[in-house]
Amino acid sequence: MESPKSRFFAPSGEVLSRHLLCALQARPCGLLKQTALNKIVGRFQLHQEALPHLPVPPLQQTLDRYLLALEPIISPEELSHTQQLVAEFRKPGGVGERLQKGLERRARKTENWLSDWWLKTAYLEYRLPVVVHSSPGVVLPKQDFLDRQGQLRFAAKLIEGILDFKAMIDNETLPVEYMGGKPLCMNQYYQILSSCRIPGPKRDSIVNYAKGKKQSRHITVVHNFQFFELDVYNSDGSPLTAEQLFIQLEKIWNTSLQTNKEPIGILTTNHRNSWAKAYNNLLKDKTNKESVRAIEKSICTVCLDAPMPRQMLHGGGSRLNSGNRWFDKTLQFIVAEDGSCGLVYEHAPSEGPPIVALLDHIVEKKPETGKSPTVHLPMPKKLRFNITPEIKNDIEQAKQNLNIMVEDLDIKVMVFHQFGKGFPKSEKISPDAFIQLALQLAYYRMYSRACATYESASLRMFRLGRTDTIRSTSVHSLKFVQSMDSPDKSDQEKADLLRRATQAHREYTDMAIRGNAIDRHLLGLKLQAIEDLVSIPELFMDTAYAVAMHFNLSTSQVPAKTDCVMCFGPVVPDGYGVCYNPMEEHINFAISAFNSCADTNAARMAHYLEKALLDMRILLQAAPKSKL
Repeated sequence: MESPKSRFFAPSGEVLSRHLLCALQARPCGLLKQTALNKIVGRFQLHQEALPHLPVPPLQQTLDRYLLALEPIISPEELSHTQQLVAEFRKPGGVGERLQKGLERRARKTENWLSDWWLKTAYLEYRLPVVVHSSPGVVLPKQDFLDRQGQLRFAAKLIEGILDFKAMIDNETLPVEYMGGKPLCMNQYYQILSSCRIPGPKRDSIVNYAKGKKQSRHITVVHNFQFFELDVYNSDGSPLTAEQLFIQLEKIWNTSLQTNKEPIGILTTNHRNSWAKAYNNLLKDKTNKESVRAIEKSICTVCLDAPMPRQMLHGGGSRLNSGNRWFDKTLQFIVAEDGSCGLVYEHAPSEGPPIVALLDHIVEKKPETGKSPTVHLPMPKKLRFNITPEIKNDIEQAKQNLNIMVEDLDIKVMVFHQFGKGFPKSEKISPDAFIQLALQLAYYRMYSRACATYESASLRMFRLGRTDTIRSTSVHSLKFVQSMDSPDKSDQEKADLLRRATQAHREYTDMAIRGNAIDRHLLGLKLQAIEDLVSIPELFMDTAYAVAMHFNLSTSQVPAKTDCVMCFGPVVPDGYGVCYNPMEEHINFAISAFNSCADTNAARMAHYLEKALLDMRILLQAAPKSKL
């Protein structure tokens, strides 16, 4: 991220729905049955090559829009100072123009001028733990099983669904998604299975075992902190059925009943530099190295948890299920004995939409009928670890750090029942813009000021596109929230300001998904300066830039067909992480904050957000639509 303090998500963010895009309403495409399409050689590649390249926005346009974005969040004096810096930066033949030309050269030479830089700065060079600070969790509706049998049957069905989805990826029969009639980049779908993050001393890396002759044939299953390699294909290459998987999961359960094992997975929760050091130490032993490689190469991880509070982000701490994880694994599905279930994913390879599409597919998939082949299945392989005193010490240190982090996270899941996306749509307002404006109103009522707000926008219209920022705080949103509790304004005036603000949000969203937002362009100019070994321009050392990048509200819409909610931690110490899934008749919210900050409180934010949504509905119902 631009700085460790400003973690961005495609969070969710990016999170879009099954076939939606981030904060947008995109046209959904149903997933075709695998049999509906024959594999066409290079279909994925041909599709990718036809996508446009991410543009470099015009410099003057970005600078003008930057000043506009600063207006509601800094003082007139600070704005005046920044205007002088911008004037200096934009002079013909000056530093801005030189950096812009460098970016344009880079765009001509690469598939995507931003994607490598973004992967490194937002994720791989980000040193805080992936737990809470980076990896989002998804909470699925609680299942109605309450015993081991139900848990293992559900896990078996889930694995069957994952393998079915994997077949579509392997055969390149995943239907292309569209937004606004335009095809989207499908690359992230090819990065989420058989991949893993590897810690490094200054920068991590990602390995992917989905390609090549030696493709992964196994998943990792974890129970009571013990890891197993479970081969999920028969000798003829066909995937195991749910019944076969259930038998294999029972074997794993029965051979991992001891609860006194060292939670080796807890090491993955540590600060990235500490984990990199412990990782190198761990791999000195041949047995440990083989076990770690088996986890890294697996298609995904399935965590069979003890009963737990529905805490997908971190597993509840070292005394609960946090050791029952390998947080560097891209996808970890969680099934607890009490019916709690969901997943946590490592964010570097992908935004939310492919993850949510996979989840929707698993949930919708009908179980296969017919008898399972009565072949003898080998015993799943237990992965062994030799724990030296030094490794034991690393585990104890990681436990302490994690427990502090778990205690510090304040999270509130709220189901808003009074209305869903149907109401704003009936008022001809984008549901996403309506919810974002309610967040602005809630924050303003709590703190009597506006703040920098991050909402993830998908750049998947472009080849290898990741995300940019929708800046939900605008001159228009500030005018509306200031008017809302003012006795000097009529309901009609307030309603008009509300509509104008939602329109402005919609316009910024459209601009962002077309590659014309300001955040990634400004980051690119800054990184170009570093690459050119010139001094960082004053524009990026300015207090206003720090304020603009300090996202007190980090938000993401993650629509899904499944009635789930994604959650992630705040990206700054005094901020909130807000993720939401707007359903037709209700809205699921997950709001996070840190207990260590006296000024933030997730339950209080939830209360103000609920009031804002209701007050905005009352206002629109009281004031007839007028022509803006």
